[in-house]
Amino acid sequence: MGLNPRGKLLLSLTALLALLSVVGFMTLNVQSDWGFIMEYRGSRLLGMLLVAITMGLATVVFQTVTHNRILTPSLMGFDVLYVLVHSLALLVWGAEQSTNWPIELRFIVEVAAMVAIALLLFRLLFTGSVRGLHVLILLGMVGGLLFRELADLALRIFDPSEFSIQQGSGVANFNRINLKLLWIGLVGVGLCSTLLFHFRRQLDVLSLGRDVAINLGIPYIKTITLLMLAISVLISISTALVGPLLFFGLLMANLAYWLTGSHQHRWTLPASVLAGIVCLVGGQVVFEHLLSSGLPLAMVIELCGGVLFIVLLLRGVKQ
Repeated sequence: MGLNPRGKLLLSLTALLALLSVVGFMTLNVQSDWGFIMEYRGSRLLGMLLVAITMGLATVVFQTVTHNRILTPSLMGFDVLYVLVHSLALLVWGAEQSTNWPIELRFIVEVAAMVAIALLLFRLLFTGSVRGLHVLILLGMVGGLLFRELADLALRIFDPSEFSIQQGSGVANFNRINLKLLWIGLVGVGLCSTLLFHFRRQLDVLSLGRDVAINLGIPYIKTITLLMLAISVLISISTALVGPLLFFGLLMANLAYWLTGSHQHRWTLPASVLAGIVCLVGGQVVFEHLLSSGLPLAMVIELCGGVLFIVLLLRGVKQ
């Protein structure tokens, strides 16, 4: 079943805006040689594209698994959990000793630990007795606050100079992308995105409910575990690149639902990515090149996402 004419039009316009955003980011106000521009802006562009892909896909799939349009991995504290794991890794190994490890190996170890904890938390929260939406949101908020405070406590044990360097990882910043992890992030995003798009039909069935999915032959536990593994890896990559983003995924997912007017994941997954590119890259073009404003893009996105969260919570929107 395809999209209706309205959905095709909006999705096409969003794709066009995403393309114009990318072109504008790479070409506006160019005052240097193209080699430097491609290296500097190109790496930042790749980082923002990876964040758009990770947050869009992870949030849409997470909401399908939890059967709710309000809950997101970030609201459940997954991104801050990665910050905590990263801080504890530095504390256990020591900041100086950890620098002897290749950064890719350190990242893989931290992601593995984060995935294990995230799967455990998901099993405790969503596969036991049914809990109300407000209880889950409260648990997520409290858990995120706890993870953030523990990460801050672990960092304070370092010397002041190391603390000031690492403290910035707990705040999202699109002007300070961790370029050292771009290529391993690209590999991780490619693998996880391929997995999620491969499961797009199973996701359509999962959106009908657990009992229906099992009756239709979906290996429920195995499928959910693979999906949660991919979600955890995607959130880890996004957080490692730019820092935690609380409401960005919620904004992208609901924009995807509105643009497509469909629940089919072959449309909502790419729509969430395109919406993320427009918001991130297009927003950066507007603030950095057109308005020459120093206003942090992350702050504006979180503000819009926070307003949407309040509206959805008051309306009680459920999938």
